Amino acid sequence: MKETSSKSDQVFPADRLLHANEAKLTAGLSPASAMAAYLDWAVHLANSPGKQGELFEKAIRKSVRFNSYLGALLSGKADEPCIAPLPQDHRFSAAQWQKPPFSVYYQAFLLLQQWWHNATDGVEGVSDHHRDVVAFSTRQLLDVFSPANFPLTNPEVLEATIASGGMNLVRGFQNLFEDWERAVLGKPPVGVEKFRVGKEVAVTPGKVIYRNRLIELVQYSAATKTVYPEPILIVPAWIMKNYILDLSPDNSMVRFLVDQGHTVFMISWKNPTESDRDLGMDDYLELGVTSALEAIRTILPDEKVHAVGYCIGGTLLAISAAALGRDNKDWLKSVTLFAAQTDFTEAGELMLFIDQSQVSYLEDLMWDKGYLDTSEMAGAFQLLRSSDLIWSRIVHEYLMGERTPMIDLMAWNADSTRMPYRMHSEYLRKLFLNNEFAEGHYQVGDKPVALTDIRVPIFAVGTESDHVSPWRSVYKINLLTDTEVTFLLTSGGHNAGIISEPGHPGRHHRVAKKREGEVYIGAEQWFDITPVKDGSWWPTWQTWLARHSGKKTRPPEAGRVEDGYAPLCDAPGTYVLEK
Repeated sequence: MKETSSKSDQVFPADRLLHANEAKLTAGLSPASAMAAYLDWAVHLANSPGKQGELFEKAIRKSVRFNSYLGALLSGKADEPCIAPLPQDHRFSAAQWQKPPFSVYYQAFLLLQQWWHNATDGVEGVSDHHRDVVAFSTRQLLDVFSPANFPLTNPEVLEATIASGGMNLVRGFQNLFEDWERAVLGKPPVGVEKFRVGKEVAVTPGKVIYRNRLIELVQYSAATKTVYPEPILIVPAWIMKNYILDLSPDNSMVRFLVDQGHTVFMISWKNPTESDRDLGMDDYLELGVTSALEAIRTILPDEKVHAVGYCIGGTLLAISAAALGRDNKDWLKSVTLFAAQTDFTEAGELMLFIDQSQVSYLEDLMWDKGYLDTSEMAGAFQLLRSSDLIWSRIVHEYLMGERTPMIDLMAWNADSTRMPYRMHSEYLRKLFLNNEFAEGHYQVGDKPVALTDIRVPIFAVGTESDHVSPWRSVYKINLLTDTEVTFLLTSGGHNAGIISEPGHPGRHHRVAKKREGEVYIGAEQWFDITPVKDGSWWPTWQTWLARHSGKKTRPPEAGRVEDGYAPLCDAPGTYVLEK
């Protein structure tokens, strides 16, 4: 029988304890998973003489090409490099890299990298997952030895060292020591102190009008004389603090919405500790979305709710909306999903870290502590963009000796949260591994729910360079639902693409509506035929919300004292301050 929730209790405690301690040394990554992937690849490659011959031929051709380039370089006839970096690779874009010997260093590196890509791809018989793991791991290993990472082979670092008399390396060592000290002492990164929650960020006025063991519900104060009658409930991801949607006043989505005449409520999740280890997905549904909706319906008893979910908060909201539709509870006016997946078969590079072995390994790590700390998750997310988040930072801050100025989004990203043992196990197994929601097997109560149970209009947002919720995966909401879906694709990534306030430079988006009963259009075709619009997507969404709302009326009071929803404290509340 297939296991769909947490690991069996029959697992030996000694095994779990061993795996938990191993995981502390491997950043939560399963050695067995990596070994299985490489063994699968190596055995099939060893049994593929045709592939081996192709790789040998490619090695000879690359050697000839490289030697020809060296000859042209020595004779002064080298007009262009023999291999160009990928469009997203900016490590060698500076003019200094185009002069020998540095051009020779990076050309050799890129040719080697390309050959290993050919070696790890296209080996017949290797599973898709193992192929991706081997290709990714090999790329990460090669990136360690990039000439950009070493002072003597990086012309930009050498130039800065000569110009400053080596002071860049002195400052870099100071930066390294300061970062190490802060990490050891559990302090936040340099500059975070400039963005205090409730002082510089998360400052939109409001009141906490409800609290239980898992959430605080914030009702934000009206900023206009009249408001749309239907309130908005925002369900953020519990993997991050909710104030990403209420950062500085000039890029706060909450402030934008209240300034447009919306009554906004937002969930603030409790940062779980070991005592919360047994909180599961059902608790996040009942104590989270359902309790918040019940509170709002009590405060505004005659109004339906515009429900908004971000990332895994959006996945949870979609499950909740499906359950409400299944049970004929007409509570919602619309559903909006920000970078939220409902089908996990194409969940992008994050699936590199999710298989049976990896999930079991994480479960043992969480079993030992009662939760998954964000530091264990951060490593995986950083590896997905190692060139940007690891190596470029090392070069910039430790070799060039420069500090990247802290901004509100970076400060928020450093404000970590945890994941309860039971919930995260259920989330990974039921959704990522078994894809139960998209396939109609996910149960709420004692009955399954399906996306086709959602009856209200949906507005779904994807971001072009999202490594967490790839937009083509998010786009599948068009395939899996029967209701009207408006899909919007914006520039940017998982966080910066969503925080895209009006006036933000360089932003653009595409948007199109699929009406109920219309023929499905594939993601690539949709991308090709949907025109690009310049600017922030927020006004486009707000116009959609207004079109699905009634005539404006007087703003409601904060809470409803007579029904047990008295204001408890000022926004942003107390749970968001927990470390």
